[in-house]
Amino acid sequence: MNEEPAGATYRIEDLAHVSGATVRTIRAYQDRGLLPRPERRGRSNVYSDAHLTRLHQIADLLDRGYTLASIKELLEAWDAGRGLGGVLGLVAEVDGPWTDEEPVRISRAELAQRFGGVPDDTAVADAVELGVLEPLPGGPGEEELFLVPSPQELAVAAELHEAGVPLSAIAGHLRELRGQVEHIAARFLDFTTEHVFARYLGRHQPPTDADTAEAAALVRRLRPLAQQTMDAELARAMRLFANRQLRRHLGSDAPTETADASCSVRIPASTMRAVEKLVGSEQIAAFITAAAEREVQARTLDTLASNHNNREKDD
Repeated sequence: MNEEPAGATYRIEDLAHVSGATVRTIRAYQDRGLLPRPERRGRSNVYSDAHLTRLHQIADLLDRGYTLASIKELLEAWDAGRGLGGVLGLVAEVDGPWTDEEPVRISRAELAQRFGGVPDDTAVADAVELGVLEPLPGGPGEEELFLVPSPQELAVAAELHEAGVPLSAIAGHLRELRGQVEHIAARFLDFTTEHVFARYLGRHQPPTDADTAEAAALVRRLRPLAQQTMDAELARAMRLFANRQLRRHLGSDAPTETADASCSVRIPASTMRAVEKLVGSEQIAAFITAAAEREVQARTLDTLASNHNNREKDD
């Protein structure tokens, strides 16, 4: 859209044309107090560049998910002398990418090739529904293309499918996982809002530019923390449960005389802290296992030596 020179004036039809809004929308914005009334010149209503700028601001805020009611509050604060630029900067920071991944394109044929070479319309429909694939527009007879927002997610699905997991099961697992992850994300945002951003919220007036600049800087600092926390906790949980799964399956499948029987043993907290200080939290289980095995071996040797000494005395 070409910008009009400063001081330009518009009839409502012209304003609709240069702004991308409809005449009906412009009048609706005026009725709701979002757009100032035009200047009356003779028999004509005349709009200015200020109206065009306001329409662009409204469209931008609508694209970012704001309601018309909240947009009205922001614009009224701006008209009263409070800066809108800081708020828009904070919105842009929150709307920015939360991952370093770059989307890629993939054709329908390439997609089938990555998943065994057999087209699966149901699997593609599931992927589109889940947002793993986004159809790209194309003309008649053109090759069907998709945008892949997260190449890593698609690569994981391909690896699981190659390992023998049905595509329907992968889609079902992703639906379940997404619900759980969204719950974690909501809790993380509630947590940071309560303890970090509360001082910027709940006011009777919008935050100042200085407030929004500080909040935007905090968003940049806190953004990677969610991913880092999830990575660390997922690694811990996977290590814990994978170990349990392995022991359970080995214990049930191995012959009776070599089965790995496990039981829970209460260890004093002071002992656990001492072991953790000595070897680190990740090595606690291995250290206790090795210590127990060494003690068993030492007692076995003591018993063998004692039996040998007793036999010598008897001789």
